[in-house]
Amino acid sequence: MEKAYKLEFAGEQTGSLYVNCCGLSKTEPLHSFGPALKPHYLIHYVLSGKGKFSIGGKEYPLEEGYGFLITPDELAFYQSDEKEPWTYVWVGFSGTLAAEYISNMGLSVRQPVFRCDKSEELYRIVKDMMEHNTFGMSNDLRRNGQLGIFLSVIAESSAVTEKNEIDRANTYVRKAVAFIQSNYCNPIKVTDVADYVCINRSYLYTLFQNSMGMSPQQFLTTFRITKATELLQLTSLPIESIALSCGYSDPLVFTKAFRQMKKMSPTSYRKEMQKGEGRRNKEHLQQVEDFINQINKLHE
Repeated sequence: MEKAYKLEFAGEQTGSLYVNCCGLSKTEPLHSFGPALKPHYLIHYVLSGKGKFSIGGKEYPLEEGYGFLITPDELAFYQSDEKEPWTYVWVGFSGTLAAEYISNMGLSVRQPVFRCDKSEELYRIVKDMMEHNTFGMSNDLRRNGQLGIFLSVIAESSAVTEKNEIDRANTYVRKAVAFIQSNYCNPIKVTDVADYVCINRSYLYTLFQNSMGMSPQQFLTTFRITKATELLQLTSLPIESIALSCGYSDPLVFTKAFRQMKKMSPTSYRKEMQKGEGRRNKEHLQQVEDFINQINKLHE
């Protein structure tokens, strides 16, 4: 038996991240669920007491301050302790970005357990979700906003158990590359990239050398110049505008960087491309394709 206060939000829902259900349970000794499947992601957080959780063929003893993830369509089982039955809150959620967020938090079937010392804050978030339980745009936005905060609190203060070091390194590089792809047109520096992924510049340098075979600065420059070559071929924009579009506030600095990589000035490059020499165009397209393939490998 358990004393549970729970809400199920029925109806068709779409979006990047939204709440399916939430609740609070104070369980009796040895109260259990499963083995059974859930159709969405489900995070339980233990407010007090003890219990155990099983998924993916592994069992995890848990206590106050720990939480666990149930992934969609994975057989899971959990049970409260005989002497110190647990009390927990839970949130079920789905969305097109749910899997990506969970992965970036370091949680998975292989690593489903986390520790978080923000129990009062997590309880308040779930309580707020339950208080705004009626149908309507206002409450939907409120609950889904609170879901984002719920996950951010866990991501900020949790220590995911035994997270694979290689996975963590790859995550840093993927996030850094994505940041560069979105911000190359701005005057960003490598320190901005390192700050965004929350690691120091020297560690970012090591990760890029291992994953990409180049430094973060080399990658940033290569990405910018690759974009510049496309603009030189496909548009009649002035060199100054292309420089600004690729993150260079000074056209002379842009020209110098372009010359170092392409062995000619931007103006000369454009003239060469406009001659209609098929071989040069094919070589350029192949270089661009090779560079894009190198980036795409990070997401495999």
